[in-house]
Amino acid sequence: MNVRPPSDPLITNPTLAVLGFKRQLIYHLHFWAFIAIAPLILIQWQEEHRLLSVLLILFCLNALLVIACLRFRGTYFLQGRLFPLLAMVAAAYSTSINGHTGLYWAYPAATALFFLLPLGEAIVSNLVFLTVMAVVSYYTFPESEFWRIAVSLGLTCVFAMVFAWLVGKLQQELTRLATTDPLTGCLNRSQLADILNNQIQMRERYERVSSLVLLDLDHFKTLNDQWGHQTGDRVLKELAERLRKRLRDTDQLFRIGGEEFMLVLPETRQKDADTLAQQLLTSISSRPFLDDIKVTASASVAEVSQGETWSVWLNRADQALYQAKSQGRNQVVDAQRPSQGGSGASTSTPG
Repeated sequence: MNVRPPSDPLITNPTLAVLGFKRQLIYHLHFWAFIAIAPLILIQWQEEHRLLSVLLILFCLNALLVIACLRFRGTYFLQGRLFPLLAMVAAAYSTSINGHTGLYWAYPAATALFFLLPLGEAIVSNLVFLTVMAVVSYYTFPESEFWRIAVSLGLTCVFAMVFAWLVGKLQQELTRLATTDPLTGCLNRSQLADILNNQIQMRERYERVSSLVLLDLDHFKTLNDQWGHQTGDRVLKELAERLRKRLRDTDQLFRIGGEEFMLVLPETRQKDADTLAQQLLTSISSRPFLDDIKVTASASVAEVSQGETWSVWLNRADQALYQAKSQGRNQVVDAQRPSQGGSGASTSTPG
């Protein structure tokens, strides 16, 4: 985990940006918890509450470890599991010996859990926390105060849970909007580099090849001029649906331009990707769109090569697609490997 600020211009992937905000939240919660709790160690020690001082020392050490791991190793120490345990034990014990002075710390501790742990774990932890605090409060305070404490602490947990759940849903929706094309629902260019780099890493580390297919509708501008842009949008949506039906769960579909799509095919050799591309072109040209609009498409196929970057890989496919267009359209052109030389592409037409 990297604690680079979310505003860093180097972070362009929306998913990573959301993750960066979560890491910043975890970092700052532990930092300010340490600042708030550290002075209490001396106070409790001076009041001869030795066990509570030890618990607070452990709490602060955990916070320092989390901060250090985030800052220097990019990892979340024990995934934050120690925070709820130490917070619950320290708050409950402090309440039992300090009364209201210890009780006050239960409220921020219960709230923080919903921002440090996954929602399910936070709910379970807070249920345990509420039960422990209810038992301690019952034996520490008068009955009238016990009910006020139980209800107010319970409501605090409910409000924090609802807020954390809504924030999580909002983050998911913002990520979806930022990473998908609103018209077709395909992935957009924001994740392109990361996904292609991941396939390159699989090639470099495990010799697992991947291929990509670029597919571009032919004469799409003419279609828009003749039928209108709304009809053109409906054609693009139908095309995306047709493409999805032919893909595996592991394949990924991008819309990278107006009428240009990209298919990322893990564990797929170029010849198999070529076969799929030809089948796709055949299905596009053989069945009219919106019942009466005939469309064709051109495509290129490129298998990732050893040692190349994602931009070189994509550029080879792009050059092959340009060749398919210049050679008459409605055909597939395979990009040759960089070491093969020549024109850089071989042509095959759909049967």
